[in-house]
Amino acid sequence: MYTLVRRYVKTAVAFLAIGLAIGGWLIARRELAGAAPDPYLVSAHTHALFVGFVMMMIMGVALWLFPRPEKTDPRYDPRLASTAYWLITVGTFVRVGGEVLRSSLFGLNMSALWLRVAIVAAGFLQGIAIGVFFFTMWSRIRPVGSQAREAKGERF
Repeated sequence: MYTLVRRYVKTAVAFLAIGLAIGGWLIARRELAGAAPDPYLVSAHTHALFVGFVMMMIMGVALWLFPRPEKTDPRYDPRLASTAYWLITVGTFVRVGGEVLRSSLFGLNMSALWLRVAIVAAGFLQGIAIGVFFFTMWSRIRPVGSQAREAKGERF
């Protein structure tokens, strides 16, 4: 497993821990204090788990397991995969952190325009990151060896 793959996977695990912590807080507040779930914390919890953990894990494992790019492949660029990593990491971190700040968790109930704009921008960064990643990976989604096995009648 090379460096960029490890970075994706380890960052995914960090977002899993963050998502579980937020989820633990949500359930403790609901069950022990009778507090309705704060929609900003629910959004932070969801983005930490689904984008931060699940999507980053998928992206890291795809980098690791998909067939290597062909030598003549003009589309695959490891710098784009690295750029996608930074975009999704920063986007998810700002999105989750911003949603937590927007919540009533700290009693601040921040609704400043700069924070709302940061959350929206972070959401766009997440989408752009996923687009950049799959743009550069598209040519690696191809059969390697399976066409020959299928031609011989093997079924999967």
